[in-house]
Amino acid sequence: MSAKLTIAPILFHWPEDQKLDFYARIADEAAVDTVYLGEVICSKRTPFFENHYDEVATRLKKAGKTVVFSTLSEVMIKRDRKIVEGFCELVDSGEEIEVNDASALWHISGKPHRLGSLMNVYNEETLKYLVSKGATHISLPAELPRQSIKHMCKEAANLNVPVEVQIFGRMSLALSARCYHARAHGRIKDNCQFVCEEDPDGMDLKTLTGNPFLSINGIQTLSNNYLNLAGEVHDMVDMGVTHLRISPHTNDMVETMRAFDALIKKEIDAEEAIARIKQSGIVAPFANGFYHGQAGYKWAS
Repeated sequence: MSAKLTIAPILFHWPEDQKLDFYARIADEAAVDTVYLGEVICSKRTPFFENHYDEVATRLKKAGKTVVFSTLSEVMIKRDRKIVEGFCELVDSGEEIEVNDASALWHISGKPHRLGSLMNVYNEETLKYLVSKGATHISLPAELPRQSIKHMCKEAANLNVPVEVQIFGRMSLALSARCYHARAHGRIKDNCQFVCEEDPDGMDLKTLTGNPFLSINGIQTLSNNYLNLAGEVHDMVDMGVTHLRISPHTNDMVETMRAFDALIKKEIDAEEAIARIKQSGIVAPFANGFYHGQAGYKWAS
């Protein structure tokens, strides 16, 4: 049994041209099966790229990629609700949707949809209930340990639902109603002036002693270290993980995907894959602690 590579939605507020170039390279060069599109962090960013969804989706589909539209992960105001409702309506025209907040279930319940990792589905009973409401695919939260992933895979197999696990990129740890990114620059959320654009991989935070700690992306708190489960890929595939999720960053993502693709096909081993990914421009250490039941920032070799 093998697994398919997927590209998560871009979490960060990249400029329009940078996003267009990224998706063009994914379409033309990347060995990836599925690409998720959509603003999942802040609805204020949506107008900067929503006019390009159709052209980007068309190009990706022509390149043989499956395109899935991802909803916001937090709904606070009427604008957010309208955006989520609009995305959910795409199901009626044959598009696939990934739900990242329970508010979307109001609009999409009973219709086929995917569950994003920001939905925080942690146990089999929750999965069983959401599948009964139309869920056809689940992406598990990044903090689940191996044993929990194994149990979820077993239940998903009984339900005939594919399981997706993040294998690369900073890990989402929390979402807030307030924007710490704006607050750190002396601004408020409603007048942030899109300061998050200055940190294309997140704004790094340090402890009082100067050690790297977390990374901030608008309302989202991320790990500082980059998740890298290259050494665990084959173990996950053996237990039933069907899709391996890569979160986009500013390093060479095409080279990162090539390394994971070669690893999945057993053309290279985990050690070589890790070395290749490290050379792609990673700015922080790797981590795999959550998978091994340890603190998430740790690296268990």
